Amino acid sequence: MRYALVSLNVPIRTSSFTYSYDETAFPDIIYRRVCVPFGARRMTGFVLETSDVRPEGDFEIKGIIRVIDKEMVITSDLVELGRGMSHLYKASLGQCLSLMVPNARREVENSPFYEQTPFSPIERLTPEQDGVISRFWAAYGEGRRLFYLYGVTGSGKSEVYLRIAQEVIRRGGQVLYLVPEITLTEQMSADVYLRFSKRVSILHSALTASQRLKAAAMIRKGEVDLVIGARSACFAPFRNLGLIILDEEHENSYKSGSTPRYHARQVAQMRSRISSCPLIMGSATPSFEAFEMMREGRIETLRMNSRIGRGAFPSVRIVSLLGQKGNISPILAKEMSSELDKGNGVILFLNRRGYAHGIVCNSCGEAVKCPNCSISLTYHKSKRRLVCHTCGYSESLVESCPSCHSHDLVVSGGGTEMIEEELRMLFPFKRIVRLDSDSADGNKKFVAETLASFKNGETDILLGTQMIAKGLNFPKATLVGVVNADATIFLPDFRADERTFQLLEQVAGRVGRYRADGKVIIQTSQVSNPAIRAVENRLGDEFYYSELAERRKVGFPPYCRLVNLTIRSKNGEKACLATDDLHRCALSVFNGLDGIEVFPPSSCLIERKNTYYRYHVLVRSSERAFPVLLNRLDVLLASYKVPSSTYLEIDTDPVDMM
Repeated sequence: MRYALVSLNVPIRTSSFTYSYDETAFPDIIYRRVCVPFGARRMTGFVLETSDVRPEGDFEIKGIIRVIDKEMVITSDLVELGRGMSHLYKASLGQCLSLMVPNARREVENSPFYEQTPFSPIERLTPEQDGVISRFWAAYGEGRRLFYLYGVTGSGKSEVYLRIAQEVIRRGGQVLYLVPEITLTEQMSADVYLRFSKRVSILHSALTASQRLKAAAMIRKGEVDLVIGARSACFAPFRNLGLIILDEEHENSYKSGSTPRYHARQVAQMRSRISSCPLIMGSATPSFEAFEMMREGRIETLRMNSRIGRGAFPSVRIVSLLGQKGNISPILAKEMSSELDKGNGVILFLNRRGYAHGIVCNSCGEAVKCPNCSISLTYHKSKRRLVCHTCGYSESLVESCPSCHSHDLVVSGGGTEMIEEELRMLFPFKRIVRLDSDSADGNKKFVAETLASFKNGETDILLGTQMIAKGLNFPKATLVGVVNADATIFLPDFRADERTFQLLEQVAGRVGRYRADGKVIIQTSQVSNPAIRAVENRLGDEFYYSELAERRKVGFPPYCRLVNLTIRSKNGEKACLATDDLHRCALSVFNGLDGIEVFPPSSCLIERKNTYYRYHVLVRSSERAFPVLLNRLDVLLASYKVPSSTYLEIDTDPVDMM
């Protein structure tokens, strides 16, 4: 009789348990999945270790029921990665390992605005691209492992990634290419397969579990040279990982929204260390965390300041919305008319779908809210329905105020449907298409046909949300109009200006890639906002330095580390009391520790979400004290008992507090 240590996907800190098995029946089970009894249930777990020695203690050891896999599905590197994730994100090892096998758990990865990478090779690199590649290999030869390709939109970063990847593969290594979302068209898939001799695996959420398992086996055997995928691809079981590329590093979609709440950037850094391979991150708009690492020299910076070919940076003009009637200002309408008369294309961007942001009562001032969430319902005129963009609840358009029963209801805040209606009045003879998640409705064919129509000149005006903020590199487009830049500015988040800058800079990058007459018009009520002015004057670095100085003064990331402890329950009073208890326990655990601060409990920004009331306790530490914080969190989690029907969620380094 032999014994196996099996890790299970359970939310308790000790998630590994001993089971017995007959070696003649199950001769080779290490790093395979097995079916085991766990209480009254049967569960799937991962075998981490085997031994002839029975663990000490007077307890029953149950037997393994069956072995699921003929071959190992995880590797020693992934187990080490799982242990690191468990410590950082305070999830069990079993929960972390469950992310790494396709049919153990499936994450939803949905970020619809990734700039599609051109994989077909170009004949000749620019001197700047050549120089960056040379600097990479020189620095890598000197022992540098972390790199950042900081290049303006249209500078040719993708080709730099791919040239370095080809050389790593030539030397016998495998390459992981992480992107915010997989949106490869059939043509692009053909390009990447051709360029890398068909030894490519493209991982995305549309693959079935069996397809993902087959791809994982090929990667593990070394039959795949290049793996392209969204954040969960960082768990691919490489045989000889030689390079990690993390494109568009600043994107929030790299952060998981469920336990364990990992960030692909941090996991990629762990894998880089474990595999002793270089990691190249890149963006035109780095996260503040990455920018500070570059400034301190912890990451080797590779700069690309020029657009390739005949591309030139567009002119940017700020237009005040104060006192304006309608959503399209006369200035923007005039510029649109001028470009359309020349036969050029226009892109209009508004990060708000639906017809109106809400329905408000003119008598009592109350907005019509979602019954499940503490937010207003969005009016969708085309369907005559009110929809919650958080939980998906919808109802027919109301005719009277739910609070005072007045019939004097007005719409508040325009969405893409309203803008489309206004455009058809301004330009009745122009071909206008709206592209957002409502019009697309999950239909990728519709999205592809819409973009192709604009590219081929069959559409004059393309209106959309973040779905069109990236990926539109069309010579026809000469004007980008941002209908209202205020949506991100007024978010109650210290990262509001950072996100505003990143989004506007990326939107502005949609024109001027092929010609020198690109224009960008940004409409806003906040004309003096530093993020908007930075985009207007192309002062990105100056904006980063100024904003970082403010962050340092108040002790916000990247000058601190945060852990957000959230309590949720369908009973609001129970959630509130449990959060108070959590706060008292946290104060006792962290009391007197230098560099660690526990904030008072408060409701989350969206207090009620999908029928759950939510309150949180935020813990802040200096970088120096962060290891102590992680260790003491284990003490807190062991001493705090979560009440029944109440849930505790732990988010290390949260990207938002919503």
